[in-house]
Amino acid sequence: MSHITLHYDVDGNDFTRAGEASTQVKKTLKKLGYNSDAIRRTAIAMYEAEINMVIHAGGGTIDVDIYPDKIEIVMADEGPGIPDVEKAMQEGWSTAPENVRSLGFGAGMGLPNIKKYSDSLEIDTVLGKGTKLYLTILASNAS
Repeated sequence: MSHITLHYDVDGNDFTRAGEASTQVKKTLKKLGYNSDAIRRTAIAMYEAEINMVIHAGGGTIDVDIYPDKIEIVMADEGPGIPDVEKAMQEGWSTAPENVRSLGFGAGMGLPNIKKYSDSLEIDTVLGKGTKLYLTILASNAS
């Protein structure tokens, strides 16, 4: 396998469909024989970013490149941007509205978990224009 490219659109404000892309990538990685740790970390990081897109940005796009030794993910939205990345990286810091919190989301663990489960995380955010997350998860292909 040289590499596989996948693309997903995330519908904003639809919590019932949030997580579909991470579920599909998880299934693909399983079929390709990636180790369970790489699959788990990829699914968690992607899910957290998907939820953030739904909560804060009205949706966005996800591009995934699967290589034999790594998974590279670009999560892009045209939301309001992140005003203070340093604060947003702190566990428990959240700007989620109360109606979102009442659904069990918005606990302020999204970006910290994305960083925790990725081997590399870069955040490119511009206020009023949107945010791009660049994630890399290193993996040895078990097949």
